[in-house]
Amino acid sequence: MMEIIPAIDLIGGQCVRLTEGDFAQQTTYDSNPLEVAKRFEANGIKRLHLVDLDGARARKPVNLHVLESIAANTNLTIDFGGGLQSDEAVKQAFDAGAAQITAGSIAVREPETVKNWLLKYGADKIFIGADFKGTNIAISAWTEESKYPLQDFISGYVQTGAKLFICTDVSKDGKLQGPSTSTYRHLKLTQPEAEVIASGGVTTVEDLEQLQEIGVKGAIIGKAIYEGTIELKDLVRFLC
Repeated sequence: MMEIIPAIDLIGGQCVRLTEGDFAQQTTYDSNPLEVAKRFEANGIKRLHLVDLDGARARKPVNLHVLESIAANTNLTIDFGGGLQSDEAVKQAFDAGAAQITAGSIAVREPETVKNWLLKYGADKIFIGADFKGTNIAISAWTEESKYPLQDFISGYVQTGAKLFICTDVSKDGKLQGPSTSTYRHLKLTQPEAEVIASGGVTTVEDLEQLQEIGVKGAIIGKAIYEGTIELKDLVRFLC
């Protein structure tokens, strides 16, 4: 069964969403992320994707107190990302209650560091953030398309022992135009060892059905929940 993973993105301790990762295109949805997380849990959700956008800009965690609060007051399994650029930052995230962490841009810039995290914590604890535009990895806070093919990036990490990948099509993120199903289908065929979490563009229940049919491990849902194109009650069929 495909895992349903709502996202909470944090700026200033509040629940926000960006469009295409652009801080100039920010919408604030709720001032209390803990209450949002509790609503998710009350509707049967088991997992949460928590992103510290302030931390991503500062290159160090900023909203660990929010992670700590949600972890202490819910039973959600939380993966946390944003600003995790050092061994100390990763330790802080786990100490604050993260079950898993997401290695984002550092997975591109410092692969040896991330390989060490995989060895230290295990492949079940580390998501590799594979953000992409077109067929290549996106870098510089999603503003540039690198010359590093998505396929090669994932293949390289699989060979080093990674297995969990959050694959975000940044051209679709926050735009409510549907996910990159063709990309995920191709990844499942060419990288069968990789457990792919689809992210970016999920808009409708039909999108989720298509992703489940492809066989991805999970789907991250953000703006669709906050804008109401997917209601929490609609997710029940995927949570059994």
